[in-house]
Amino acid sequence: MLSQKTRYAIRAMQHLADNYGGGPIQLAEIADKQNIPAKFLTVILSELTRAGLVESQRGRDGGYWLAIPPIDVTYGDLIRHMRGSLALVPCASRYAHEKCKNCLEEGECRTRALLLDVRDRTAQILDGIRLSDPITPVPPFAQDAV
Repeated sequence: MLSQKTRYAIRAMQHLADNYGGGPIQLAEIADKQNIPAKFLTVILSELTRAGLVESQRGRDGGYWLAIPPIDVTYGDLIRHMRGSLALVPCASRYAHEKCKNCLEEGECRTRALLLDVRDRTAQILDGIRLSDPITPVPPFAQDAV
């Protein structure tokens, strides 16, 4: 599951992408429109600024904007930055690999083999979708289907 911080970062970046080229957007507007606590958003936007994905300007006319065009930012890159990896377990991570504690040897573990495949398929999907791509919201699941 994605952390709340990662989900907020995605929504903030989507908001900035939707307003790309329109000048700085104030933190309060992003927080209000995306239903993100302002203090938490400040931390997230600072991290995204340090990563070079967002730029900011202080002052009355200040705010935040994407540092690079939305077509150059994939959801895979954004999630990797916020989460560290797309893998569900550390032994399946390409960039943050760690052996799992209390597990079989990696070469013998079928769960790892399965989750490597899941990681690769997830990466293929998320690396193929950019902030500039239109994404249409879908209706909620029916209560009886859950």
